[in-house]
Amino acid sequence: MNEMRIATLRRERGWTQERLAEASGVAVRTVQRLEGGNDASLETLSAIARALEVPVRELFAQDDPAELEPGVRGLDERTEAAAAAAASEQAARDRFVGGFWSLYSAVGIAFGIVTVLLLVLHVWSSLVFLLVGAYWVVGRLAGRFLLDLVLGPWLDRRWPLSSATDVPVRAAR
Repeated sequence: MNEMRIATLRRERGWTQERLAEASGVAVRTVQRLEGGNDASLETLSAIARALEVPVRELFAQDDPAELEPGVRGLDERTEAAAAAAASEQAARDRFVGGFWSLYSAVGIAFGIVTVLLLVLHVWSSLVFLLVGAYWVVGRLAGRFLLDLVLGPWLDRRWPLSSATDVPVRAAR
């Protein structure tokens, strides 16, 4: 492949090979092989570059990007595009989940207001407040069930680059 600058970049940060391996998620032996001049996959190079916080092209000693192998030349752009797509999908998924919990809260608040009005008008007894509490407890459990077992797989198919996260209700704003 091309001559690597990984050891130089690692030393500039004061890192050991073990620290770079930990930060990049690759094996120490892989770091040793790369620094020894062996080839690596583009995924491994991308992980090392992310850990060192440099573009992939800076891992190589060539001054002219045209001298780099074709797979390496476009890797930074493809990595950035993939990260942007994943962030966009995650944001869309988080908006959906936040909206789900906002709807749950809005229904609960409306139910509580209607309950208070019916109590003031002496239509229901004060035991109806148990229903309001039950709505919040059972609704939360049912909502979690729906998100985990029903909507979760659909969201995974709809936005495959996203992952399930706990989105607080206020994130829907």
